[in-house]
Amino acid sequence: MKLWMAYAARTLVLLWAGFWIFFFVASVVVEGAPGHVIVLGAAVLLLFVILALVPWRWEAAGGLLLVVMSLLIGVTYAIASAGIVRRDGSRLPLAVRAMTIVVFTGPPLVAGIIFLIHNRSVKARAQVESPVRSGATARQDD
Repeated sequence: MKLWMAYAARTLVLLWAGFWIFFFVASVVVEGAPGHVIVLGAAVLLLFVILALVPWRWEAAGGLLLVVMSLLIGVTYAIASAGIVRRDGSRLPLAVRAMTIVVFTGPPLVAGIIFLIHNRSVKARAQVESPVRSGATARQDD
């Protein structure tokens, strides 16, 4: 059992969620934000926290959830960011959008894949170490 994989995935996803929590709180404090932006941001942060904590209890489901949500977040941001217009009338450069997508989706995608690999290796090892009990037990009872 490769326990380091579970710890690495947990650390990665917690750092990712923690970074975005810090970023949001710092942005609200420094720049100020209207109430609806704060509520929307808090909802997204709650989602990030849930995404970070679910794999601790349900590793396979949490890993799959991280992979699916990171891809969904990436596609959503790519579509939404194409329409962002800055104060001077220009659009966000492609490099900025690409880097944001990588920072947004990279860590949860990698962590989700690691969780799935770890879960699969744990299940495979459990099958190798324990014989099939249903057949053995049935023969002994006769």
